[in-house]
Amino acid sequence: MGRISISCLFPASWHFSLSLAGCPRVLNTTVKQIILIGIIAAAFFLLFYSLIVIRNKYELSFRERKYHRYLARVTDMEATDTSNPNLNYGIVVDCGSSGSRIFVYCWPKHNGNPHDLLDIKQMRDQNSNAVVMKIKPGISEFATNSEKASDYIFPLLKFAAEHIPREKHKETPLYILCTAGLRILPESQQIAILEDLRTDIPVHFDFLFSDSHAEVISGKQEGVYAWIGINFVLGRFEHVEDDDDAVVEVNIPGSENKELVLRKRTAGILDMGGVSTQIAYEVPKTVSFASSQQEEVAKNLLAEFNLGCDAHQTEHVYRVYVATFLGFGGNAARQRYEEHIFASTMQKNRLLGKQIGMTPKSPYLDPCLPLDGQDEIQQNGQRMYLRGTGEFNLCREEIQPYMNRTNETQTSLNGIYQPPVLYQNSEFYGFSEFYYCTEDVLRMGGDYNAAKFIKAAKDYCATKWSILRERFDRGLYTAHADLHRLKYQCFKSAWMYEVFHTGFSFPVDYHNLKTTLQIYDKEVQWTLGAILYRTRFLPLRAIQQENFRGGHSHWRGFSFVYTHYLFSACFLIVLLSIVLYLLRLRRIHHRMQRNTSSAMLWLEQGLPPPKIVGAL
Repeated sequence: MGRISISCLFPASWHFSLSLAGCPRVLNTTVKQIILIGIIAAAFFLLFYSLIVIRNKYELSFRERKYHRYLARVTDMEATDTSNPNLNYGIVVDCGSSGSRIFVYCWPKHNGNPHDLLDIKQMRDQNSNAVVMKIKPGISEFATNSEKASDYIFPLLKFAAEHIPREKHKETPLYILCTAGLRILPESQQIAILEDLRTDIPVHFDFLFSDSHAEVISGKQEGVYAWIGINFVLGRFEHVEDDDDAVVEVNIPGSENKELVLRKRTAGILDMGGVSTQIAYEVPKTVSFASSQQEEVAKNLLAEFNLGCDAHQTEHVYRVYVATFLGFGGNAARQRYEEHIFASTMQKNRLLGKQIGMTPKSPYLDPCLPLDGQDEIQQNGQRMYLRGTGEFNLCREEIQPYMNRTNETQTSLNGIYQPPVLYQNSEFYGFSEFYYCTEDVLRMGGDYNAAKFIKAAKDYCATKWSILRERFDRGLYTAHADLHRLKYQCFKSAWMYEVFHTGFSFPVDYHNLKTTLQIYDKEVQWTLGAILYRTRFLPLRAIQQENFRGGHSHWRGFSFVYTHYLFSACFLIVLLSIVLYLLRLRRIHHRMQRNTSSAMLWLEQGLPPPKIVGAL
């Protein structure tokens, strides 16, 4: 019976044969053959399985990171576990003009990665309420009685001490930051109030409190802190992890490397209050100036800072433009407008001998009030009567001169320097009046659309006051809306529009403005940004401890994905080694066969076989 010998890959002692007359005689194979074939098959199977696991884990890790921010929003609303010994705490007191508020924050132990920031959240009590307390009046009320400033602040600190575990007090930093209320006081009175706080607080409380922890911050600092807090909650300081993340090219300030770096796009903020309007956004590219005077002004408006714990690392270095415009808030703007029309109307009456606005029967026709809406202006003992005509476009024309724009390049409201905004690759959040104007009455808060906003504002202004009042009585507007909002909604809509598009020069087709009061259902205070910035060096301790645990601690930082890449590489190396070894055996086997055949040929001819030179 004929046979075919299979031994092209395996050594002679491992060969097996197939019968041409029947089925393969698998049962004749040796145990070594079966084991070797099984090892190779297992190696291929494990390699294939490893690649599948890598792909699945890699995709899963992206999904987990995608939902990490959502899950963080949920846990942020839960009660803080004060029994957790790895939880740290921090306190910020916001001493404002009308009152003071204390905010208690907490964060887990840092993960030891120098590229990550602290995961700071607002502390919540057992009822899941934010640990916040407010008292009135403002601390500036003690300008002439500074020795009572500490007594004024003690209730706030006692409130915080009751919520923070006693054993954590000595390592809990306390920051008392005073804003506009104290900024307007003479420097001597500011110093007296701060000195009283610095002297008395350490006597009664064990918090980590030094002289530098109590200070009056500038409007620029306050704006930077607000920008930091909002972008932190939005997750814009994290690494780029997904192709869906919006990125921007950045010239890192202070870096010797002039090449552009890709990182997550941060969000700008617009905040219009009753008195002032503020804008803050990152300036990713190096800026140029039209004149030396403009450069000097810009130095006071541009802030460069490092949020990272290592001053030598530039990964978290940001350049942010912050500008505050007093008199450009919604209420202050209306007051300026009324003062102007009162003065100009009085002057015209004197020149023309008329009595416009002096009686209800001959009122001043105000295009910025709803149709047939009535209002009064009182100045210097005189009263002026207004009646609305509800002409939105005319109202815009009337208030455009109040923007105080100049012909100089790169300027905005009041001719103040403003670096270029990357309109095609930017995102802004509008707070306070930006939200009230779009939501309270017009019910279109959220994604801003200029064309839709103008149409809604025009319709509102042109609606008779009696109809607006009827809708208000029926509860068709938000709970926050009141009669004051109804009366001045037309003016404030026009003012917001002009500030945004004329003052700050945003194009009318700009669609990346979101008007809101909260980020992820939370009101974000500038105090969050303040504690993030002021505790930025705390992770150094955790990083040093992580490095101390072993010189190879960096291996623990590898992700699951990279570990499996290494695992797969090892499999390939082992498999390649097996194949090379078998090829080596095959060559030896073939050479031995040739030598044996040659010896048999010499013997058949009756000649002695030649000697083999060089042992294998």
